[in-house]
Amino acid sequence: MSHKRIPKRKAAMAAGGVVALGAAAILLPNANASQDGGGSPDAAAPRTLKAADASDLASQLAGQLGDAFAGSYYDAGAQRLVVNVVPGDDDQVAVRAQRAGAEIREVDNSMTELHGGAQTLKSEATIPGTSWAIDPRTNKILVTADSTVTGEKWDRLESTVGRLGSGMATLEKSAGTFKTFVSGGDAIFGGGARCSLGFNVTAGDGSPAFLTAGHCGVAADAWSDAQDGQPIGTVDQAVFPGEGDFALVTYDDPATEAPSEVNLGDQTLQISGAAEATVGEQVFRMGSTTGLADGQVLGLDATVNYPEGTVSGLIQTDVCAEPGDSGGSLFTQDGLAIGLTSGGSGDCTAGGETFFQPVTTALEAVGATLGDGAGDGAGEQPGGEEAGGAGAGGDEAGGDGAGGGDAVGGGDEAGDEQPGGDDAGDSTGTGGSVSGSGSDDGTGTGSGPLG
Repeated sequence: MSHKRIPKRKAAMAAGGVVALGAAAILLPNANASQDGGGSPDAAAPRTLKAADASDLASQLAGQLGDAFAGSYYDAGAQRLVVNVVPGDDDQVAVRAQRAGAEIREVDNSMTELHGGAQTLKSEATIPGTSWAIDPRTNKILVTADSTVTGEKWDRLESTVGRLGSGMATLEKSAGTFKTFVSGGDAIFGGGARCSLGFNVTAGDGSPAFLTAGHCGVAADAWSDAQDGQPIGTVDQAVFPGEGDFALVTYDDPATEAPSEVNLGDQTLQISGAAEATVGEQVFRMGSTTGLADGQVLGLDATVNYPEGTVSGLIQTDVCAEPGDSGGSLFTQDGLAIGLTSGGSGDCTAGGETFFQPVTTALEAVGATLGDGAGDGAGEQPGGEEAGGAGAGGDEAGGDGAGGGDAVGGGDEAGDEQPGGDDAGDSTGTGGSVSGSGSDDGTGTGSGPLG
């Protein structure tokens, strides 16, 4: 069973058709080719870069600049990498970064100081329904509280942020609730839960397999491509909660055709390898509930406190998702795998915050490869040097997702292929299924991982 042949996609595309059509118009055809802004590597003017090249350059500069490096982000409008630098005794720091092709911005907070602030939040304000992340665009820690954070919990969070100071952290309120979204990519079913296939991979022993969310992997040992269907894969490894939200599921039939591609409904996008996310870059998400959606990376190394436990090392975005999208594919326009849908708040009507497991971390942890085997996202560095592609950014922590429960979506809408329908709404999988009081239109209002 290949990724593209797993059913339920076309019905899900109908439900998310408006979102899918809008995103697809941007995604296909692939037109964002890398451009050279002109000049040699010694030129002082910032280079025009594709997001993937900006990620490689950010990784290189993070190592070269040392303590002076204070994060970076991609300016999609200008197609430039912006690097934050803390002024110091070495006046050549900015010169080196400029020669490499980056735009330089002097800031007040070092990465050490920002990491220290994030650690304070972790020790004093690990509250369900909260999240925090280092935002390189503001050079501050962005702290978010969902609608469940009230009373004493809000007072404690507000007090902790206040002690960090307005120059170090900001506090925002979200109208939704943090939860995991079981579903994404092509629909898969196990243990009464519905999730999504993320990316087909090759396991360390050479067998065909796929990645999905860890909270799906702990919900059931066996997964099918149809409701009440025969299992097609067995969970080999799963991490949730803890240092990630990912699972490796090996296909039961070793002869399974598992192409490296993402099903976009009426066409497919080839996936050539995995890469690190870069703050500011445009990304696309495919999910079995809502279809294709796009948005922007807001932060890296996020920590989310779900009701089931704390998950660290995630990517924060503004790409919408809903219950049923968990485990689904997050990728770039030019076919690089970025993440697996974990959780967040809101829906594809109101929007919200979403969190994704980095694919590179998952591949390394389970010993699998994707596409051409470039699991670490390595690439040719602009200027001639190779960089590992570790996107710079800083510590993000996702919220202490509030809410608990086992129903995916919770809605009563008839039709097993509809968002929030009975097939999704009656899930009782343990450990990673979505919670919520979803309505007939499939919009869940509970908190927890997106199942």
